[in-house]
Parts: sequence; C-alpha cells; structure tokens
Amino acid sequence: MPPAVRFGVNYTPSERWFHHWLDFDLDSVRADLDSIAALGLDHIRVFPLWPYFQPDRTLIRPRAVDQLTQLVDAAAERGLDVNVDGLQGHLSSFDFLPAWTRTWHRRNLFTDPAVLDGQAAYLRTLAAALADRPNFLGMTLGNEVNQFSAGPHPDPDRATSVQIDAWLERMLAACEEGAPGRLHLHAEYDATWYQDDQPFTPAQAARRGAVTAVHSWVFNGTAQRHGRASVQAEHHAAYLVELSKAWAEDPHRPVWLQEVGAPAPLVPAEHAAAFTEATVRNVLDSPDLWGITWWCSHDVSRRLADFPELEYGLGVLTNDRRPKDTARVLARAAADRSPVPPARTTALVVPADPSVRSLCAPGGAVYDAFFRLTADGARPTTVLDTRADDKDHLAARGITEVVTPDQVLPTPQGGTRS
Repeated sequence: MPPAVRFGVNYTPSERWFHHWLDFDLDSVRADLDSIAALGLDHIRVFPLWPYFQPDRTLIRPRAVDQLTQLVDAAAERGLDVNVDGLQGHLSSFDFLPAWTRTWHRRNLFTDPAVLDGQAAYLRTLAAALADRPNFLGMTLGNEVNQFSAGPHPDPDRATSVQIDAWLERMLAACEEGAPGRLHLHAEYDATWYQDDQPFTPAQAARRGAVTAVHSWVFNGTAQRHGRASVQAEHHAAYLVELSKAWAEDPHRPVWLQEVGAPAPLVPAEHAAAFTEATVRNVLDSPDLWGITWWCSHDVSRRLADFPELEYGLGVLTNDRRPKDTARVLARAAADRSPVPPARTTALVVPADPSVRSLCAPGGAVYDAFFRLTADGARPTTVLDTRADDKDHLAARGITEVVTPDQVLPTPQGGTRS
C-alpha cells in the first residue's frame, strides 16, 4: 500500500531555471527527474511560463505545449505524477505576464472580457493536451495569482471578491472542459488567509476546486517574531492546513500543502533539515492532508542574476543534482507508512468575516491562541464563529470542544477579561 499522503517537489529546472522553456533540453529534464525520483517522491508540480506559451492572446504555441507533454511523459517514465500550473504568473519575485495584458495593452487580469477569453483558452488547451496522460493529476490555475489583485504588489489589478469568484469559476470550468475529472484547483499565497483587503477569500480557497491548497512560508512574520525553532515556525504549515478547514463545506475536504520551504537566512542552511523534519512531522498530524510538495527540487544557478538571495538555496537538491540533508528528510518521510491521524477534537473559533482575517495572521488573536494551545500539547483545529454552535457540523468533523481566543490567551496584566 502506498503512503496515505503524497510527497513531491515543485520542479525547478537545474539548468536555466524556468527559462529552460526557451531552450528546452529533454535530456537535462530527464536527468533532473531522475534525481527527484531517486528520493522516492511520487509527484512534481511544473510551471509553464505564460508569456512563453501564449505570447499573443490568440496564439498558444504548439511547440511549447508539445514540450510540456514531453516533460509529463518523461515524468511518467520515472513513476512521477504531474500537476501543471497554468498562469505564470509570479515566481520567485519575478512577474511573467504577457505583453497583451500590460503597458499599452493594460487590461485587468480578472475582469477584462478579452483577457478572460484568452486565459480560459490557454488553460483549456494545456489541460486537453494532457487529458489522456495517466500521470497528469490536473491543473492549478496559476501560482499565487492573488498577489496581482491587491497590495503590496506595485501595480495591482483591482477586483472585488464577487469578480474574483466569477473568475475562479470560469477558469476552473475551462480546466474541466479540457481534462474532465482531474484534480483541478487554484492556489494563493497566505494573504488570502491573513490580509483584510484581499479579494481572494478564505471561503473561495476552501470551497472552489477539487482540493484546498495552502502555501506556507515563515518569512511572513512568523520566523521574524518567534525564531526558526519556535512552535509557531515549526507548526506554521499545520496551522494553515487547519485554518483552512474552518471555511470548508465538506467536513473532510482534502488540503494540499502545495508549497513549503526552508528560507534562509531565517532558517540557516545548517538548520534546514531540522526545520523540514519538524514541519513535515507536524503537518502529518493533520487529518485529510492530500500531500506535501516541497519548494523546491533544485537550487537556482548562481549564474542567474537578480534573484532574492534566499531563492538560490531553496532546493532539496543542489544545482548539480546532489541531494542535501533536506532531501533525505523528505525521502524518509515518503517511505514511512504513517497511520492516518485521528480527528483534532478541539476547535478554535475564527471570525467568518473576511474583513477581519488579520486576526489569523502573525500577531493576531486567532494566531496567538492557536499556538498557545499547540504549545500546551493540544491538537487544535478551527471552526467559523457562524458554525460554533452547529452540533451536526461539529460532529461531522469530530470536534468535541470549542474555545475562543479570549478563553485561551492570558488576561493582560492589570486588566480584566469579560
């Protein structure tokens, strides 16, 4: 029997990074995939760069699509399943948007009818090209596309939550049209859960698509406030998994930890393996976990310029495909036949109102209460305030105790708690 939880990596090519699509070398890709498969992992997530694949709104390059299918077939030969991100989008601090959406052709990515037509056609085309591949898991709409919709992006494409919901519905439908029945989803960075004015909402993340995706990075204030070896840092991924469950309508909706990594210097290289081991161990204590996909497979080459320093060392494999200690941690976890964890029976109340979701962010009352419970040895999950008294909902999730942040956090010295 395979392990219940899937283990994989986000595939970062060892040669030319994601610019490898411009000079596609299948032999190099095969060598990369060999080094990933040798770890005993079972899937990769891959990233076509949108402007390279669809340089004009009505031109989706057949050769680029064919190269993607070659990559997926090469992965199949090595026992690796593949998830494909479509709208790239944003990767490692760089934006990759086609010229027909920017400057003189500036059009909103989420609301302009012509742009939506182009996006839907692109996603449908990629999905259809892979629909007959048994190892094709499905499409992710794009990588953290919510960063384009609000600050701190320097030039955001503003949209309302209603408009974003319509965008998600249409793009997921395009993926389903191209490859019916596959695992199609969308994925955002943690502003969806933490930023009050984000038009991408927690409810959308937990209800749209086949699974909920969370991306966990402790450079969001967690490691800065609490340190690399803190309860908060080592349980941050588990926190996001459990936080997402508050908004899910399905009491056992799968959650995919689709991105998580050990970012230097907050997690120095000599401590990356310990951080990885703790993060994996703690998130495996969450029921209904679909999989863990580490960021990333290979280091970025130092011959490439202008990346943030941390990006050069995030791979579990070096740029010349040698495994690091973090790779060995993932390999051991992938080989382990860990039992499915029991339900988390204590639920922390979370406000359903997305305009106050910063309470869930580092420094917020929900965040602090969750980690106080965790530090005390509890295994908390979360529940919306609108469902805290819903006995049927609580029973379906195995919840037997509901607490509020007020009940968990200590009373400020000299004050009273009502």
